[in-house]
Amino acid sequence: MVETLFEDMFTVTQKDPDGKKFDRVNRIEARSEQFDMYMLLDVNTEIYPMRVKEKFMMVLASTLNLDGTPDTDYFIQGNKKSLADKFEYVMHGKLYRISEEGSGKHVKAERAFVS
Repeated sequence: MVETLFEDMFTVTQKDPDGKKFDRVNRIEARSEQFDMYMLLDVNTEIYPMRVKEKFMMVLASTLNLDGTPDTDYFIQGNKKSLADKFEYVMHGKLYRISEEGSGKHVKAERAFVS
């Protein structure tokens, strides 16, 4: 079974706080319920529209494979079930950097870059 690194329910608090910059992407601000985290996230709203006050589950995992084995560097179309099958919208990539402020319960993630 795949182990998740982070899981929380978020509520969209604002869309495009600095104005719309891309045709098919909205930058959303969201706040989590369990950890009270603030997040800025770019979402392809052409395929997954989001509205203010809408709730969504954010899950971070090291692999999409249900057995926990590492992902390959390429996608193979097939009938193999994965963690992605449990969600409507999935972003897949590598987390390169995350900055944190504070300690313990009051850690503030400044920025993360995923590719």
